[in-house]
Amino acid sequence: MKLGIVGLPSVGKTTLYNALTGSKAETGGYGAANKPNIGQAKVPDERLDWLAEYYKPKKYSPATIDFVDVAGVSKGSGRGNSVLQNIRQTDALVHVVRCFDNSVLFTEPADARSDAESLDLELILADIEVVERRLEKAKKNLKGGDKKYKHEADMCEKLLEHLSEGKPARTFAFTDEDKDILQDGGLLTTKPVIYAANLDEDGMADYRHNAQFLAISALAEEQGAAVLPVAAKFEEDIMDMEPEEAEMFMEELGLTERGLDRLIKTSYALLGYVSFLTAGPDDVHAWTITQGTKAPRAAGKIHSDIERGFIRAEVVAFEDLKACGTMAAVKAKGLLRSEGKEYVMKDGDIVNFLFNV
Repeated sequence: MKLGIVGLPSVGKTTLYNALTGSKAETGGYGAANKPNIGQAKVPDERLDWLAEYYKPKKYSPATIDFVDVAGVSKGSGRGNSVLQNIRQTDALVHVVRCFDNSVLFTEPADARSDAESLDLELILADIEVVERRLEKAKKNLKGGDKKYKHEADMCEKLLEHLSEGKPARTFAFTDEDKDILQDGGLLTTKPVIYAANLDEDGMADYRHNAQFLAISALAEEQGAAVLPVAAKFEEDIMDMEPEEAEMFMEELGLTERGLDRLIKTSYALLGYVSFLTAGPDDVHAWTITQGTKAPRAAGKIHSDIERGFIRAEVVAFEDLKACGTMAAVKAKGLLRSEGKEYVMKDGDIVNFLFNV
């Protein structure tokens, strides 16, 4: 999973990036020509921790998320900006929106919805250029007698109208055929979005009544996006604290989880991701797949040979193993299942794939 951290300049993108990845990237404005900050975070998983205690493995391999801290897109400058290419290479966007006031950095009070819509507009304008080129090409091929481009031309015309109204492509009613056509279209506003409402500590302590958070929540609901309250500077400040000390400060804000944990849960739900687990004395490993993935395709996440030579999967639910205490007890109770090629993997499945190549 690769998440792009985007937003207007000076809204806290790099501060949040540092908090999520444990990095020490320099905060403050930097030009669009600069390369983005790229870092990785391990996905916390109590199930994997339990398996590590059980197996005492040589290797511990949690799932990971790549974060790309993209340079701020100023109002009116996004179109044709090289920054957009960095955004295109991500799976989803964490759109950081300022929900705090700071008289040193900003001359005007926060206006979260207006700021969010400003950046959305830059991405929409870039998408309009892409769709206009696709429409021009489709019409040219249609005039050449290739009738299969009629649907693409019709869809592009409707999508252009939608985008021209200032609406992101993710709110357009795509058919399955439309999605196939646009699969490699490079549209920015089709990407799933998590609005990260960046609050100061006072705002975070009572975010449910914060006017800026409520405004960005309303926008997210209209777009079918997710919204997550964060206090990026606070998260960065507690990053190097001992767990007990960090927990004490979190309790003062009414937080039970770090921002990373909450963001991961939100992103997994938004993208429809689940994790299956492999475990043994050599390695305990979490693997990320999309909901609905069948066993052979999941096996391919480990190695293509396992998918190609798939025979069956031996599966036990993590909760069953934890409740039984040992794998021997799991087998004694008949909870270790043998599943075939049509088995749809479930979150928390512990799997041993049998294969022959």
